Amino acid sequence: MAGIDLNLPFYGLNIAVLTVSDTRNFDTDTSGGTLAGRLTAAGHVLAGRAIVKDETTAIQAQMKAWIEDPGVDVILSTGGTGFAPRDVTPEAVRPLLDRVMDGFSVVFHQASKTTVGVSTLQSRALAGQAGETFIFCVPGSTGACRDAWDLVLAEELDSRFRPCSLVGQVARYRGICP
Repeated sequence: MAGIDLNLPFYGLNIAVLTVSDTRNFDTDTSGGTLAGRLTAAGHVLAGRAIVKDETTAIQAQMKAWIEDPGVDVILSTGGTGFAPRDVTPEAVRPLLDRVMDGFSVVFHQASKTTVGVSTLQSRALAGQAGETFIFCVPGSTGACRDAWDLVLAEELDSRFRPCSLVGQVARYRGICP
């Protein structure tokens, strides 16, 4: 049965949080704050946190810096995944990905439907791998970040989750974490 096996060791990840917004700053960024708070409460390390404008070049520049940083295992991005004219996160991130994790969008939408109903269709959530770094792009609302972490990422990024978790695919844990 799927679930957390408390008999196994926990291997924390170094996770950076990127907020994509034309209006938020660190005082008003409740979405990025939610992700940062939840990941540290789970035992992971906040490897970086930034806010950039809804502009392809700004999103890509910050993503590339973290992708090239061996101290960052995962990037969580919030914002810019909707259909407003300035929502460009998927367009900015997709060219950086070596592999797309199609299943993330499916599972995120299934989980999100339980809290926001069919409004989940308005999200273009995206995930994949760029080099050795895993990237997850979720909507900019605090509720969507809560759903993404609590209903999907908390387990997927926990090395104790069975039958398997993404942690075993992180370069520094290959061979240690099944």
